[in-house]
Amino acid sequence: MHDTLLALDIETIPDAEIIPADWPAEKFPPHHCHRIVAVSFVEAEIDRSSGVERYLIRSCRSGGDLDYDEERILRGFWQRFGKVRPRVISWNGRGFDLPVLRLRAMLYGIQAAAWFQSGDKWTNYGQRYQPDWHCDLMEQVSDYGAGQRIGLQDISNMLGLPGKAGFGHGSEVADMMARGEVEKVRAYCETDTLNLYIAYIRWALLTGRTDPAGHNASIDSLVDCLSRERSTRPHLGEFLDRWQASKRPYPMHVPVPRQAFVDRPHLESSDVLTTTSTEVI
Repeated sequence: MHDTLLALDIETIPDAEIIPADWPAEKFPPHHCHRIVAVSFVEAEIDRSSGVERYLIRSCRSGGDLDYDEERILRGFWQRFGKVRPRVISWNGRGFDLPVLRLRAMLYGIQAAAWFQSGDKWTNYGQRYQPDWHCDLMEQVSDYGAGQRIGLQDISNMLGLPGKAGFGHGSEVADMMARGEVEKVRAYCETDTLNLYIAYIRWALLTGRTDPAGHNASIDSLVDCLSRERSTRPHLGEFLDRWQASKRPYPMHVPVPRQAFVDRPHLESSDVLTTTSTEVI
C-alpha cells in the first residue's frame, strides 16, 4: 500500500530544437516536443490510523531551484519518485503529464524504473483502472469518458476553489518564460496542484476512501501548511484567502454526522468543526 500521495502538474513550452519547423503555431505540439519548465506537486502522507485515509501535508512546492534546466528538473523528479513510489494524482495526467515526463526522461537518458517496474501484472502505474496507483481525476469524474470530460477549472468552480483566476494560464507560460519569469510559472503551476489536491480529497470522500472527519482533517492539514508558507510564498496565502472567501456550499469543511461520535468516539475536536444541529444522525 502506498504511504505517500503526490498530486502533480507540469508546465511546458515547445522545444524549438525538436518541433518541426513548419509546425503551425496554433496547433498543440506532440508530447515529445514539449520542454518541461516546471514540475509542481503537493506531497502528503497517507495516514490510515483512523480506519480510513487521511492526507497529511508534507509540502507544496516545485522541483529543483529556479536555475535548474529541464534535465536537472527531470532527474530530481524521477529520483524522488523512485524513493517514495507514491500514489499519483493528476488531471489528464494519463493523456499528457506522465507521457511527457517519461518521454523527456528518455531524451536525457534518465531512468524512470519505479514507474515501469513497481507492482505486478495487474496492479501497477500503467493500469488505467487502478486509481490507487495513478488516479487521473479527469478520467474518474467522467467515468473513463463514458460521461462528459470537464476541466479542472470546472471542478474548481463547483467546489468553490480559486482555480486559475489571478494566477495565470497555461497559454501564458511561454511568454512568462521568455521574460525570465520562472518563479511566476512555478507559482502558477503550484496553485494548479492545490486545486487538484483539494478536488481529490473531495473525490476520496465521495468514493469512501475517507469519511467526513478524515476529509476535514486533510483540509486542516493543508490550511496549516498554506498559513505557514504565506509570508515567504505570497501566492499560497492568496490562494488560501480566495478559498476561505468562497460562498459555495461546503467549500472547505463538510458536516460530520452525529452518528460518527457513537461509532468513532476517538474523533478529535478538529474533526467536527462543521457539525451543526441540522446534520442527520
